[in-house]
Amino acid sequence: MTSLLAAPRRLMLLSLLVGSSALHVDSLAAALRPAARAPPPAALLSAPADEPPMRIGHGYDIHRMDTREAAGQPVVVAGVKFDGSDAPDFELGAVAHSDGDVVYHSVVDAILGALTLPDIGCLFPDNDPRLRGADSSIFMEEAYSRMTQRGYRLGNVDVTLIAQKPRVNVEHAGALVKERMSGNLARLLRTDVSRVNVKARTHEKVDSVGECRAIECHVSLILERDPSLPERRGVRDFEVTV
Repeated sequence: MTSLLAAPRRLMLLSLLVGSSALHVDSLAAALRPAARAPPPAALLSAPADEPPMRIGHGYDIHRMDTREAAGQPVVVAGVKFDGSDAPDFELGAVAHSDGDVVYHSVVDAILGALTLPDIGCLFPDNDPRLRGADSSIFMEEAYSRMTQRGYRLGNVDVTLIAQKPRVNVEHAGALVKERMSGNLARLLRTDVSRVNVKARTHEKVDSVGECRAIECHVSLILERDPSLPERRGVRDFEVTV
């Protein structure tokens, strides 16, 4: 009996709340219906469904150093040879199948990683005789090609070279060695040098790097969608011809 009396009271209270106008079931349902979501921005609708607007990659490389005679080649960093030509002469060389350029190798790995592709060792195996002593700029060209095939360009790249020696914050033949490195990277990545940063530090005489038995590098970079490139979805081929 109490519940039967309570129902009219609830209806009376509802009528007082909404005023003197009649409250229909349809209008009540409309009032309780959740508001429609706003449509997504046009930019999101036009973006490729399977490629994000930005990708982040990290690369790392390390190479042993030995006497120039044992290594069979000089140390090369970001395309700069430490044999007295591009940079001051350095008595040690990089032990590697290719030219052992830790910066170029790290950048290539960072690009491949950002594109979710296998690493540089899969693309350019260290047991391929055709790559013996190879100029690592060919690896950079291949990485750049794969980046543009996927519709990306470089946003920026940050390089950290770790070496007790050779020193790179020096001048040689009228130019700063580190600026030569930045220029080489910008040229190969077809970007402005303002998007390239090269930092260098020692290893405080600790471990193999600090004892001048190795040289290493870390690279982080951002790839961004290039609106000037045609959209190519799902391109993940990994064949290369050297």
